[in-house]
Amino acid sequence: MKVMFFEWSLAILLSIQLLVLASELEMIDYESQHVTYSKGLSNCTVKACAGIPIQKCPVDVKGLAVQPVLCCRQDTACRPCLHIRLDIQPRDDQTASYVSVCYTVPQLIMPLCKKLEFTVIPAAPDEQASSKQAWLSLLLESNALSFSSQVTVYACNLHSTVILPSVDEVPSFSTLIDPERREVMLQVAKEEDSPYQLEMCLQHEHNGMCRTWKEKSLPLHSVTPCMCFQLWWDKGDERSRRSRSCPFRNNTELFQRNLWENVSVSVVRGQMNSGGAMLSWNLTAPCRVEAEVWPCQRDAGVDKDRCRELGDIRQHLSNDIWREIDRGHWLMPGVFEDVKPGLDLCVMVKVKGKNSELGPFCPIDSRWWHWRWGLVVLVTLMLVGLAGICLYFLHGKLKRWAWEWHQKECDQLPIRGHVVLLSPPDVDNSVSELVCELGSSLRARGLSVSVDLWSRAELCSLGPLPWLHSQLQPLDSQGGRALLVLTQAAWKKAEDWGQQWDQHGQQRRDIAQGVEEEGEYKRLLQGLYSPYADVFSAALSCIKVDHQQGRAGKRFLLVHFEAHSAKLLSSERGPPELFQGLPLFHLPSQGQELLVQLAIGSKGPRAGIGG
Repeated sequence: MKVMFFEWSLAILLSIQLLVLASELEMIDYESQHVTYSKGLSNCTVKACAGIPIQKCPVDVKGLAVQPVLCCRQDTACRPCLHIRLDIQPRDDQTASYVSVCYTVPQLIMPLCKKLEFTVIPAAPDEQASSKQAWLSLLLESNALSFSSQVTVYACNLHSTVILPSVDEVPSFSTLIDPERREVMLQVAKEEDSPYQLEMCLQHEHNGMCRTWKEKSLPLHSVTPCMCFQLWWDKGDERSRRSRSCPFRNNTELFQRNLWENVSVSVVRGQMNSGGAMLSWNLTAPCRVEAEVWPCQRDAGVDKDRCRELGDIRQHLSNDIWREIDRGHWLMPGVFEDVKPGLDLCVMVKVKGKNSELGPFCPIDSRWWHWRWGLVVLVTLMLVGLAGICLYFLHGKLKRWAWEWHQKECDQLPIRGHVVLLSPPDVDNSVSELVCELGSSLRARGLSVSVDLWSRAELCSLGPLPWLHSQLQPLDSQGGRALLVLTQAAWKKAEDWGQQWDQHGQQRRDIAQGVEEEGEYKRLLQGLYSPYADVFSAALSCIKVDHQQGRAGKRFLLVHFEAHSAKLLSSERGPPELFQGLPLFHLPSQGQELLVQLAIGSKGPRAGIGG
């Protein structure tokens, strides 16, 4: 509330004028009671009276507070009203008394007055003077009050001036309960006519924190009697005035059940500094409630809900200890001291307005708590282990699915090019059959295949090395690979061939440089001991040249038949130097990978010879 104070003096008395620009307007159902009063007063009535404000009062008026509000009736537009509070102190030996409240607006010639009559309840002789102070509250509605008008209120020697807001400054709204959808709807008047954005917030209790609220509906089960709304037009500055309404205060029968169902109590055993036992508790609820809390001893029998009250030590909840917590609930702490140790103690709650009691609310058994957490840890470890096993099998399945998909995609690729299939030096019937079967399978895939076993006539006329060169030449233009079949003998011969190569001099190095004139090949073969006595030896020479030219594995692939030998000859020095860097395929287990290599020319298979 924005308040400007003006002090001024009169000849006879001192008055205080309050010019109030309300930043928050409360929306009040005008069907509710017009007058409320504090303890110590009774039989308060209001009636109209005319005349000049009375400055000599039968009671001492200690304070005057005036606040603009919006008075709303069902199906009618809200009107500006005044909420007036008087702080009074009755004089000694008073029983019946009164106080006049008058108000005036600029268009009125004479002020209008209300006379508040009441009865003072006599105070006990031992009560202090401060206990005799009381207050009266009046909700004033009048046709003389209008939006944007200035009103001055008088009460005995005090008066206050307020300015009512304009009609477009404050949004008015109403609530509608939809029983079918079980929702409460907010209906804002003339929202479409306003040039400003509507803002809303929701709070529990009049002084609770107002949290931003974007929806115009909320579930019926979450509505409580103390729930309030604030609405305002966002004008981009602090001048935006708010309308506030707590529309569910009078619908207690419908919404009290929501309040009771959300009352909870946490109980903890403890020890006092003196060494005695205590039972501390925290009660949380959506609204501040009037309630009683007491300790009880739980039945040790079958009926655990029976709890016998211990003595007459009930605690009554007061309004000055409640504090709001982050969930929009209110919390009340408390403690029972010097309770008997060793008993199964709990807490019971009796909320005003609810016929039955709530509880018992009992402390959590530490042994059960530790057992529960141990169980949680055990279950967590089991779930982690199960998840690891599932991931392991899932990884294998995903890997297999990916490879099958990859193979399927590769099967759909057209396989073209030339393949040269070369036999090992120790060809026997079993190896020959496997070599011929592999050649036929590759030819069925659409490849152009040359097999040394199928070309004996050309080998005899040309010789091993020229024939091999004639077969390798199409690989550069058509694409393709030369497949060298490995056996134990082939592995051993590659090792021996490499050692012989190192022992020869310049002549061997000249041959390795790939002299390609046919006459030169014939001269070398006729004049020297030649390593090209068969096609396999010629292939080793070409592989050696590829190594020297930095293109090992570009033309040659190694193939091993698993049906002929379980594994190749191992060596302490590792694979022969000639075979290092060449992809190796074990057939038939890696037949699909071999096709992939021939189809898309990948870098290498999943298994090969290190280098």
